[in-house]
Amino acid sequence: MSTGAPLELSAGTRERELELIFERSRSGRRAWSLPPVDGSVADLLPSEHRREDAPALPEVSELDLVRHYTRLSQRNWAIDVGAYPLGSCTMKYNPKVAEEVAAMPGFAALHPLEDDALTQGALELLGTLERALCNATGMSRLTFQPAAGAQGELTGLLIMRAFHAAQGQERHRVIIPDSAHGTNPASVSLAGYTAQEVRSDERGLVDVDALREVLDDDVAGLMLTNPNTLGLFERDIQKIQAAIHEVGGLLYYDGANFNSIVGRCRPGDMGFDIVHLNLHKTFATPHGGGGPGSGPLAVSERLERFLPKPVLGFDEGSERWRWEHDRPDSIGRIHSFHGNFGINVRAYAFLRSLGPEGLRQVAEGAVLNANYLRVLIESAFPTAYPGVCMHEFVASAKPLKKHGVRAMDVAKRLIDLGYHPPTVYFPLVVEEALMAEPTETESKETIDGLAGALLQIAREAESDPDLLHDAPRTTPARRPDEARAARDLKVRWSPSQ
Repeated sequence: MSTGAPLELSAGTRERELELIFERSRSGRRAWSLPPVDGSVADLLPSEHRREDAPALPEVSELDLVRHYTRLSQRNWAIDVGAYPLGSCTMKYNPKVAEEVAAMPGFAALHPLEDDALTQGALELLGTLERALCNATGMSRLTFQPAAGAQGELTGLLIMRAFHAAQGQERHRVIIPDSAHGTNPASVSLAGYTAQEVRSDERGLVDVDALREVLDDDVAGLMLTNPNTLGLFERDIQKIQAAIHEVGGLLYYDGANFNSIVGRCRPGDMGFDIVHLNLHKTFATPHGGGGPGSGPLAVSERLERFLPKPVLGFDEGSERWRWEHDRPDSIGRIHSFHGNFGINVRAYAFLRSLGPEGLRQVAEGAVLNANYLRVLIESAFPTAYPGVCMHEFVASAKPLKKHGVRAMDVAKRLIDLGYHPPTVYFPLVVEEALMAEPTETESKETIDGLAGALLQIAREAESDPDLLHDAPRTTPARRPDEARAARDLKVRWSPSQ
C-alpha cells in the first residue's frame, strides 16, 4: 500500500464565491439577439398566451454567460473527475463507446410511434438484450418499461399482487430485512401492501428463525437483496427461499447489488421468482441527475403472463419482431412507450463489448477492490461485521467518537482531500456507518489514495478534531443545514432573496 497521504488543497486554490447570474446582470447587455420577425407579435401569438411584462431574465454578455456556466460545471463532482465510492449506488465509469453507439442517428432519431416494420433493428437490439439479461439472471421473460430501479420494484410487486389474485388469494404483507434499501418499504406501501421487517442476525444476514416466525398464508413475498446492503452474501438463501415458497409467497430479488455476482451466479438458480436490475449499476449506463434511468423487470415462467404490455415477440414465419398487445392477464402499462430506449442501447453496447468472460471479471474486480479497500482502512475504520465482503462494505467511524468526530466529519474532510465521500449513516443498523463501494473500474492507485486520505483523517481526528469539524474548508459552500434544506426547499432565485 502507498501510505503517502494526499495533499490538502492550498488556500490559494479555493474558489471565490461566485456571483449569481442575476447578480452579474447589467441593463442593456446581451448575449444573443433574436432575428427580426415579419409582422407583429400579436399576429403570431394569441393574447391569452402573451405575458404583459417582460420576464426578469439576467442581462449579461456572451463571455460572462459562458464563464458563469463553465465555472458551475467545474463545481460538479462526477465519475469523469474522480472516484465516487458511494456504497449502494455503484457510481462507476460509463464507457464512451456506449455513448457513441446510443448517439447513432438510427437510434437517437428514432420516434417511439414509428411502425414496427420500420424499427426492426431497434426491436432486435431489445430482443437480444432481453435474452442476455434473462440468461444472466436465470429468468424467463423481461420488460424494459420501468424507468428506474424503484419503478421496477413497483412493477414486480404489482405482478406479485396479480399472481396471488389469480390464485383467488388476497395477501397483505411483504417481508423486508432490516438492512433493506429505503425504496423497498416505499414500493411495498405504494403497491398496497404492508411492509414487515425481519431482523438480521449476528452475522449481518437474515435471521432465518426470525423469518419463519412471521411467515403465514398472509405473506405475499419477501424482498431481498443478495448480496445484502451490508455487502454480505446471504449464505442461507436456500433455506430462505424454501420457507417463503412453503407458505405460497414469492421471492423478489432487488438487483441493486447484482454487479457483484453477474456472470458468477444467478438469482433464478437461488429460487427467486422476480428480479429487477439497475442498468446504471451493473451495466454502466449513466447514473444520477434525475434520469433517464432503466430498471428492467424479469420474471420466472409462471409469472410471464402478468408482465406489463406490450411485450416483445418474434414471428418465426416472417422473421419479424413485433409488439404483442393481446395480454389479458397483464398488469397494464407502467411507463409510456417501452422504457428509456437510449439507456438500453448503452447497456447493450456495454454487455456486447465485454461478453460472458468480461462480465465475470466485472464481478470479480468489484469484489477484489472492495476487499482491498476494506483491509487497508480496517485499523481505523473497522467493518460492522467481520470477514470477507462482496462488492461493498460498511465500516464504522465509531472509534473516532471518543475524539468528538463523527462519520459526517469524515465525509466532509474527504472533500478537502480531493475525494468524494462514501455513503454515510446507511444502513441504519450500523452506528456511524461509512458504506463504501470502489467498483471494479477504479485502479489500485486510486484506491490506495482514498485509503491514505481516510487514514490521514483518522490521525487528524486524534490530533486536531476541530479541523474535521470545520471541514470542508476548500469549497464555496461549507456545511449547509441539510434538514432545513429538505423542509424549506427553494429552487428558484428572486431578488428578495
